[in-house]
Amino acid sequence: MSMFRWEVVEPAPGEPVGPAQRLPWGRTAGLGIQHVVAMFGATFVFPVVMGLDPNLAILFSGLCTVLFLLICKNRVPSYLGTSAAFVGSVAAIRAMGGDSADVTGAILVAGLVLLAVGVFVHFAGPRLVHAVFPPAVTGAVVMLIGFNLAPVVASEYWPIDQWTGLLTATFLVCAAVLFRGFWGRIAVFLALVFGFVLSYLLDLLFGPITSCGGADCTPEPHLRVAFDGIGEAAWFGLPSGTLDDGVAAVHGPNFSLVFVLLVLPGVIALIAENLGHVKAVAEMTGDDLDPYMGRALGADGAATALASLFGGSPTTTYAENIGVMGATRVYSTAAYYVAAGVAIVLGLCPKFGVLIAAIPGGVLGGITLVLYGMIALVGAKIWVENGVDFGEPRNIVGLAAGLVAGIGGVALDLGGGFELGGIALGTILVVVYFHAVALRDRRTGPGVAHGSDEDRIDEDRIDEDREAKEVP
Repeated sequence: MSMFRWEVVEPAPGEPVGPAQRLPWGRTAGLGIQHVVAMFGATFVFPVVMGLDPNLAILFSGLCTVLFLLICKNRVPSYLGTSAAFVGSVAAIRAMGGDSADVTGAILVAGLVLLAVGVFVHFAGPRLVHAVFPPAVTGAVVMLIGFNLAPVVASEYWPIDQWTGLLTATFLVCAAVLFRGFWGRIAVFLALVFGFVLSYLLDLLFGPITSCGGADCTPEPHLRVAFDGIGEAAWFGLPSGTLDDGVAAVHGPNFSLVFVLLVLPGVIALIAENLGHVKAVAEMTGDDLDPYMGRALGADGAATALASLFGGSPTTTYAENIGVMGATRVYSTAAYYVAAGVAIVLGLCPKFGVLIAAIPGGVLGGITLVLYGMIALVGAKIWVENGVDFGEPRNIVGLAAGLVAGIGGVALDLGGGFELGGIALGTILVVVYFHAVALRDRRTGPGVAHGSDEDRIDEDRIDEDREAKEVP
């Protein structure tokens, strides 16, 4: 049967709708729009944070979602939005003098690496990936990616408008905790709207603010919200214009080995996100999706490479949309095609792109203050959910050095102008040290390698039992 023929169903209340089924097109369209709203905030906030074009990101999120569904044969319902896994690496690239073309070139290579991993997993199975990147390692890498971003908030966004940033962050926290259901899942988007309106009102009441972001900037008076160019922008057309660093919004990539090494740790985060997404969807639908894990990884890698080839943002499967499926119990891939179509239309609206570009820096400061911390704490969540025991040396000693190197920006000068540091060095140390200690663990046995108090107590009890048996 064709991939594009879904069984039309009218489910009873609470009854699920499977990936190969759909509701009538009217209701399917409504669900598709809901998926767009769910992914919307993060999908265009992260390109802005990375200095890339948000309109292009929205456009390619739709195109890449279609590509993902096709590669996975419509068996894995998923939306591909902008990935946050590379935000820290992008900040490091720009700090080293790289521009947007260097950023997209490095991410393109990372996408190809993920594609190769997907092909390998498809034919060999996911077992080796889990062996190389167990939860302890994956959690550590995700954590150092998030915490590595803290200086970006402090130096780039927060100084622009600290009070607007604080109020926006407060609203985001309250919305995420207090709002229920669908509204809680789009807390980032609601905080963005709140900050936008707040900034506009502050402009009306108090006028321009004198500030700037970045180490070398000169504070100048400016309005918080600037709608320059929105009237002249067309309603329909391809993304165009130039980015803040002078590179065209749609551009070809540049390639540098140093910058590629900076972004490769993000591939680990994407592997974890994709595998977790497939497992979550399998649990919700009751389908066996293990045969599609390799396809999902490869599809995400191909999508990231495709978007980066034209200057777009990296992609990943979105947990926000899992939330929508969990709330509605509708897993139909037809709804995702509708969502992709809506995103493509928005991406082809230049007027919409100008509106996004008007997001005040203070608002971004408040949102990133929370989001970057949440990225880091996802690593801790991985540890908790998988029962990682930090009483074992391989989990505490094996990860410690890599975390400090990645979070603190420790660098290793290899000579010839080549430097390995930050996230890249941290990830290498995490993987190498963890498996080095784990190898010793396997060779010496748990009692010697773990060296915990419980192990020693168990050994003492064994000795006491042995002595008791020897006494006549």
